[in-house]
Amino acid sequence: MKLSLFSVSYAGFWGQDVLNLCEFIARAAELGYDAVMLAGKRPHLSPLDVDDGRLDMVRAALAEHNVACAAIAAYTDLAPGAAAEVPHVEMQISYVESLAKTAAALEASVVRVFTAYETDTAASGQIWPTVVSALREMSDRAAVHGVTLAVQNHHDVGVNSEALWELLGDVDRPNCRLGFDAWSPALRGEQLYEVARRMAPYTVITTNADYVRLPRYRYQPALVNYCRAEPDMVRAVKFGEGFIDYEAFFAGLTDGGFDGVATYEMCSPIRGGGTLANLDTYAAHYVHWMREHKLAT
Repeated sequence: MKLSLFSVSYAGFWGQDVLNLCEFIARAAELGYDAVMLAGKRPHLSPLDVDDGRLDMVRAALAEHNVACAAIAAYTDLAPGAAAEVPHVEMQISYVESLAKTAAALEASVVRVFTAYETDTAASGQIWPTVVSALREMSDRAAVHGVTLAVQNHHDVGVNSEALWELLGDVDRPNCRLGFDAWSPALRGEQLYEVARRMAPYTVITTNADYVRLPRYRYQPALVNYCRAEPDMVRAVKFGEGFIDYEAFFAGLTDGGFDGVATYEMCSPIRGGGTLANLDTYAAHYVHWMREHKLAT
C-alpha cells in the first residue's frame, strides 16, 4: 500500500499546532510518507483560495519533496438544510466539482466525500434519496476530470457496512467508490476482517487512526452508586495501541484485493497533546507500524 498523511492532522482544528500546506508537504516527506491527502478547506486547500499561483506552489512543493497528492478531502453533509429555500445540496455539488478540478490539476485521482447526518426531523430513510441523487451528480461531474469519489463510512447515512453496500449499489456510478475505514465498524461491533474483505474490491482509499475506549458512568446519589452511560468516550492514541484490530482489518482488505492508499490522520485530540513534536511522533509511528507489518510498498 502507498502511505499517505492527511493534512487535517496539522490544521489546528483540535488545538494542535498548525503547518501551512507547503510546510505540511515537506513534513510528510521527512516522516517517510509517499503521498498526502489534502483537506479541501481552510487553512489548506479551500476552493475559495485556489488559483493558478497557489496550484503552482503546491505542485512545486510536491515535486521538490517527491510526494504525490493521492486525494483531496471534501467535507459534505447532504442532509436537507433547515431552510428549504437555500440550495444546500447544490452548493455542495458545486464544492465537490471544484475540488475535482483541483485534484486533476494536482494529479490526484480521488476526492473523499461524506454522506449525511440524520437530523431530529429526517431519518436515514428520508435522507437517502437526496444522498443518492447528490452522489450521482457529483460522480458525473468528477468523471469529466478523471476523478473518482471515495465515500467515507463516517456519517449516519450508510455508516453500517450493509447499508453502505446498498448505497453504493443505488448510486451505481463506476467512479463512485469507497473510502473504507476501520474505526467506525470497530466502534459498532462489526467483524473487521469480514467487512474489509467484502468492501476491498470497491475501496480506493482507507484512512486510519487508533483509539482507546473510555467507559462513562454517572453517579446516582440516591443509590450511592454509578449508572453506566453510553456510548463510551474514545481518545486517539498511537497506531496499534488502541482497541481496533488493524491486523484483521488490513488482512481483510489485502485478501479482498485492495492495494491502494492508506492514509494516517489525527482528526481529534491525541494523547500527549497537539505539539508539533507529538504530532510528528504519532505520524512517524504509523509509518513504522505499517512497514513492520509489511503493509507498505
